[in-house]
Amino acid sequence: MQSLFYEYNDNYYQTHLFLRGDSGFAMPDLFDACEDNCCKYGIRLKENATLRKLAAELDDILYDRTKDNAIDYAEVFGEFDYQAGSWRKSRRVVVKIEKPYGQMDHRYTFIVTNMDLPIRDVIRFYCNRGTMENFIKEGKNGFDFGAVSSSSMIVNSNRFQIHCLAYTLFNWFRRLVLPKSMRKMQVDTIRLRLIKIAARVAHKARQLWFRLCSHCPYQDEFRITLANIQALPV
Repeated sequence: MQSLFYEYNDNYYQTHLFLRGDSGFAMPDLFDACEDNCCKYGIRLKENATLRKLAAELDDILYDRTKDNAIDYAEVFGEFDYQAGSWRKSRRVVVKIEKPYGQMDHRYTFIVTNMDLPIRDVIRFYCNRGTMENFIKEGKNGFDFGAVSSSSMIVNSNRFQIHCLAYTLFNWFRRLVLPKSMRKMQVDTIRLRLIKIAARVAHKARQLWFRLCSHCPYQDEFRITLANIQALPV
């Protein structure tokens, strides 16, 4: 999954490329392509005996920390240089070993990277891959990102951009006017609770009234949303 970051300069936009992926993308050609094109990456490696051997010292540290308390969650971080047989050079690998709550076994996470970030930040960068997948899932399910109704790539591209615009506007709506209790909800849930509800619209003078059922479970959230919309600066 690729992310683009832009920095504005007086004369141009500077683009920074970052790539993160699971172990299915741990291919030497991809590493080489990223390094040749100034792309920073964090890609997970499949756990194997060689990697576990290189992380054995960290594993012992975690064992010593948890030998008197095998219940609570614990974790250790480290890094080492590693070169697989198919790689053209040695690369930095950061590792996280964790003991889940109430379990005795240790879990390993190995990330190969060319970034200079601290170990924890590299792990955090990779773990955000799941967050991005949730955003993509919401775009597909809530805004029909996957719709390609035409044989023309230009038409499909324009349609996709309109869907992205709708998603962006909805995110502003979610951040600016929804009550705090609803800001982390998916678009389908918000539609069900605030939009697809029975109400009677009444016009009085210059005012517009929404008459909700007295038993509507989300009428307080509806009122807060309307009040926040009215409070927005024109």
